[in-house]
Amino acid sequence: MDAFLTSVFTVALAEIGDKTQLLSLFLITRFNKPWSIIAGILVATLLNHAASAGAGVWLGQFLQSETGRWIIGGSFIAVGLWLLTPDKEDAPTSRWDGYGAFLVSSLLFFLAEIGDKTQIATVLLGANFGAPIIVTLGTTLGMLIANVPVVFLGAALMQHIPFRVARIVAAVAFIATGLYSLWSGSVL
Repeated sequence: MDAFLTSVFTVALAEIGDKTQLLSLFLITRFNKPWSIIAGILVATLLNHAASAGAGVWLGQFLQSETGRWIIGGSFIAVGLWLLTPDKEDAPTSRWDGYGAFLVSSLLFFLAEIGDKTQIATVLLGANFGAPIIVTLGTTLGMLIANVPVVFLGAALMQHIPFRVARIVAAVAFIATGLYSLWSGSVL
C-alpha cells in the first residue's frame, strides 16, 4: 500500500503546474471532448509509466547496495529541486487537429511525458518499491487526479490553483522522501 499511495501522492503533486497539465487545458479548449481527452491521458500514461516503472525495477536490482541507496535518495532530492523550476513548453500546433481528440491526446501526452519530472519520478518509484504494476497504477492515478479537473473545469480552475505553492509542496515531498531514505538506512 505504501508503494501505491506514495506513487499517487508524489505524481499528483508533481504534476500540478507541469507542462502536461497545460497540455490538458490546451486540448480541452481545442477539442472540447473531455472523455476522449481523459481516455488519451489514461492510455498514454499507462504505457509511459509502465515502461518507466519497469525500467526502475530493472535499475533497482543494481542499486541494492549502500551506494544504490544514496543514488536513489539523492535522486529523489534532485527531482524535488527540479520541481521548483516551472515548465516552459509551447503549446502544440493545430496540425494535429485532424487526428481527433483521443489520438492527439494519447500521442501528445506520451511524448510530453518522455524525460518529464513525473516519468523520472516513476522510474525512481519503481526502483524504490520494486513493484512496477502498483507504481504504474499509482502514478497513473496521480496523473489523472491532477489532469482530469483541468479537462472538466478548464481555464476557470487554472486561475485559482497557486502553481508556485503546489510546486513547493511537491518539492518538499520529494526531498523529504529522499532524506528519509538516506537517514533511515533503507529506501522506503
